[in-house]
Amino acid sequence: MTATVQPGPGAPSARPSPAARVRSGAARVAAPVGVALVAVTGAALLGAVDPHQPGHYPTCPFLWLTGLYCPGCGSLRAVHDLVHLDLAGAWSMNPFLVLVLPALLAAWVAWLRRAATGAERRRVLPAWTIWTILALVLAYWAARNVPALAPWLAP
Repeated sequence: MTATVQPGPGAPSARPSPAARVRSGAARVAAPVGVALVAVTGAALLGAVDPHQPGHYPTCPFLWLTGLYCPGCGSLRAVHDLVHLDLAGAWSMNPFLVLVLPALLAAWVAWLRRAATGAERRRVLPAWTIWTILALVLAYWAARNVPALAPWLAP
């Protein structure tokens, strides 16, 4: 005769209830949805309050301290221009941001899809990819401070 073990009160059951599954699904997508809400709110603020007008936003701390442009300099103005569908204006403020935004959007969509389905992350970026991204950011940082490249890369 074999003994059957019954779960005691408070022990987790083998199958969660449908309500628990719905809550866990909502909880799973809370982070990507929260990031989207913050991004949309920030873009709406930048669309409403023009960073091209002086005095609305503080100066970039790196620019203020060193007099050099950082990779993010011009990003507020570029996002403002993108909200107003001015791709050329955004490109003139920060071309790196314009190139990176589609990749960030694709990464967010993949994150949302994984969260909604409960799927595990299948791939992690290899180290060489992360080092390449870092090298590109540093190269852009240096290039935008070269006086000969200022007409194309300075905000």
